[in-house]
Amino acid sequence: MTTTTTNNQHAVRLALLLGLFSTLGPFTIDMYLPAFPQIVEQFGTTASLVQLSLTACLLGLGVGQLVMGSLSDVHGRRNPLLISMAIYVVASLACAFSPNIWTLIAFRLVQGFVASAGIVISRAIARDLFSGHELTKFFSLLLLVGNLGPLVAPVTGSGVLSLTSWVGVFIALSLLGIFLLASTKWGLKETLPVERRSPSNFMQQLRNYGSLLRDRTFTGYMLAQGIMIAGVFAYVSGTPFIYQNIYGVSPTVFALLFGSNGITLIIGSQLVGRMAHRVSEKTFLVFGLWLAGVASIAVLLVAYFHGPLYALVIPLVFFVASIGITSTAAFPLAMESQGHMAGSAAALMGVIPFLLGAVVSPLVGIAGEDTAVPLGVLILATSTAAMMSYFLLVKKGARQEA
Repeated sequence: MTTTTTNNQHAVRLALLLGLFSTLGPFTIDMYLPAFPQIVEQFGTTASLVQLSLTACLLGLGVGQLVMGSLSDVHGRRNPLLISMAIYVVASLACAFSPNIWTLIAFRLVQGFVASAGIVISRAIARDLFSGHELTKFFSLLLLVGNLGPLVAPVTGSGVLSLTSWVGVFIALSLLGIFLLASTKWGLKETLPVERRSPSNFMQQLRNYGSLLRDRTFTGYMLAQGIMIAGVFAYVSGTPFIYQNIYGVSPTVFALLFGSNGITLIIGSQLVGRMAHRVSEKTFLVFGLWLAGVASIAVLLVAYFHGPLYALVIPLVFFVASIGITSTAAFPLAMESQGHMAGSAAALMGVIPFLLGAVVSPLVGIAGEDTAVPLGVLILATSTAAMMSYFLLVKKGARQEA
């Protein structure tokens, strides 16, 4: 009993620490969202260019995971994380003091690139230490902390904006980077021993990625999860203007509406983690995909007929909840047989949503700032594509092998 309790306490402490690194992505993405209109006015630019700064961050987060995942397989988990956190602090300060929108966009790319280390390496560490249902349970615990990012980040950003300008948001992010740098230095041990590391060979790393992409089952789970999360980036990019410009809510109300969906993410992920021994991850994944499809149809209908705010918020709540379910279920299913190159596998699992999100985000504003229809179209398209990825690659592949 004592040993079990000690192990549980250690798992909770580790999940708390790794979860903090996972929150770096959501904080980097979400914290400045309430400042979008202010940045437009400050630089005398357009909403699309401000959204391009989000796109640059997402591209950095996506490409960075491929690099950081490979580096962590070769050099271990700890050193790449230390260097990345140091650069993150510098990039955040550079964003704060950008003289124009293009400089901000450039440093958002750098900021996203190094922030990716927190996401991909924390997940690789989880796979270093756990497998099977234990990985599912630990990953849900990690997401419990990590999903607080979308809940807290916009509210924190709104609070900072009530005291200072958008510049203060990026200064706050630099302070977060300093805290994570210290946490890496003094609170994180190496989990990948030298004998388990990949050779320092660029071509071998490319072959690892090629091997993963040829694995039909892995690719199916990766795309199902990644495309679903790309739909959330459409939500992230579009709601600052939809809520504030179309429905006229204040930055504080927007932050509360946006942040409250973090609760649904937590509920979805914890449901999978708590029920992992009773309901299979595959069952949860399929349920989450269908839930996303129904919710996205509802969003499109409300947007098309100009429904009231509450009619838009409710299906968006269920859509975001489906992300918590599908992400928690798909990750252990995809990673189960990839222990020998967990960093590279975690990188691919992470890069797809950010690369697709970088494409999807600007499309939300393609019809202007006075309609929510593009948001409905985009999340319906991503939900449908994610479902097709699972059924065509995973289910059909399993039937063919049988």
